[in-house]
Amino acid sequence: MTHSRVSEPFSMVIFGATGDLAKRKLFPALFSLYMNNLLPDAFRIVGVGRTQRTHEQFRQAVRDSVEQFARIKVTDEASWQQFIKNFTYAIADVKNPEGYSEIKSLIEGFESHHDVPTNRLFYLAIAPDLFATVSHNIKVNGLANTKGYKRLIIEKPIGHDYASAKEIDEQIKRTFSEKEIYRIDHYLGKEMVQNINVIRFANSIFEPLWNHHYIECVQITASETVGVEERAAYYDHAGALRDMVQNHLLQMLMMVCMEPPSRLKTEAIHDEKIKVLRSLRQYSEAEVGKYVVRGQYQAGVLNGKDTPAYRDEKNVDSASQTETFVAAKLFVDNLRWAGVPFYVRTGKRMGAKATEIVIQFKEMPKNLYFNKNNDLGPNLLVITINPDEGIHMVLNTKKPGSDNQIIPIAMEFCNNCEQGTPEAYESLIHDAIIGDQTFFTHWEEVSLAWEFIDPIRRAWDQNLYPLDFYESGSWGPESAHRLLAEEGHQWWPVTKERQHRIIKANEMITT
Repeated sequence: MTHSRVSEPFSMVIFGATGDLAKRKLFPALFSLYMNNLLPDAFRIVGVGRTQRTHEQFRQAVRDSVEQFARIKVTDEASWQQFIKNFTYAIADVKNPEGYSEIKSLIEGFESHHDVPTNRLFYLAIAPDLFATVSHNIKVNGLANTKGYKRLIIEKPIGHDYASAKEIDEQIKRTFSEKEIYRIDHYLGKEMVQNINVIRFANSIFEPLWNHHYIECVQITASETVGVEERAAYYDHAGALRDMVQNHLLQMLMMVCMEPPSRLKTEAIHDEKIKVLRSLRQYSEAEVGKYVVRGQYQAGVLNGKDTPAYRDEKNVDSASQTETFVAAKLFVDNLRWAGVPFYVRTGKRMGAKATEIVIQFKEMPKNLYFNKNNDLGPNLLVITINPDEGIHMVLNTKKPGSDNQIIPIAMEFCNNCEQGTPEAYESLIHDAIIGDQTFFTHWEEVSLAWEFIDPIRRAWDQNLYPLDFYESGSWGPESAHRLLAEEGHQWWPVTKERQHRIIKANEMITT
């Protein structure tokens, strides 16, 4: 992302402005952009909700959200007043076309008062089943008739399978073209996800090794310690496969696997990502049990506290078959990655909160003088995305003062040790304002991802394969570990656990 100041004024309409996403992410991101001089002098934010609020009450709600959740806090009242004066509120039922008149008058009043271009962004922080309705009502009310640009920002999930996603996309495209649709996957806004391509393509030590000749396997983990929390109504119908694998994990897979783009243009980058999904080996319903594991958390202890089983959570069906954990062995069948297994896993109530990618390089030959016991570990390149951000390499080196003792060491770079790393939503909202779609999802990525996911979902919905259980605080069911053991591999502990093991190993060698 190019961090440049936005010069052209714009209006942004946030549908769902009283919701959790706006409160936790959108308002704090907008304030951080403003404080970093990345918004124009003149802009208008129109919050839309069904709750009765005055403009002042809405502005106070924005202040509360910034003070609670923003990376940058309010330290200067004059700056805050300059920022918040741009916020207004419209009460509307988004399903009713007549309710859009106030939104329109607020935008047009701003545009005529400042004599600025009609640049309009529409952020749908609402349920996906309302996307088509809102985009249609934007059109019939003339809000999409702009002399400047118009852009639609939508959140995942887009549909619940390929057919529903395609229907939503076709309805939205009656108002907005593909180049005007910004599909957010907030993982693509994370600094270290955006850094994957830089690490690969800007360092000559990696690109020659980035293939099946030198890489043994790749592991992608996105684990959470929390349970279903307040999302039970949504989650018990979605599950981890739709909620995490279809978007976040496949996006990270694409970033790792893509070929160097022919040019640094959005279209070229999207083209290479799409090629990865086209090469991703699809599994039939009959093959799912061999390559994909589903699990559900049971009661356990996390951070010293007892935690309930998923089926005992509030608003969850007591006989629910919904998976809270998925592990899969994937293959990208192209020349670069032929035969390299990509292991992905995601789950709730796991041992630690972590999102990271581990590139495991092939091991050194056995029985050499420095590997007589065949216990030399492989080199690893680890890209940590959450909660820490950074990269580290695990290398083997001679223990100082010894003749032939070899110990693993970690060479580490921390990306967020210093203050100032932008949040994902800051980057993505800024990119939408300046018209950069690079880190947004193209429709073809969405459609191909659903085509890969749908057979797995159908197999599970028919209960063709068992739902395995795992204790809260563990790293998933045993079947997830067997998935790797079949190939002679094992899950690498997440960064902090791995570093702890390296330190302990070194201490044991020392003593």
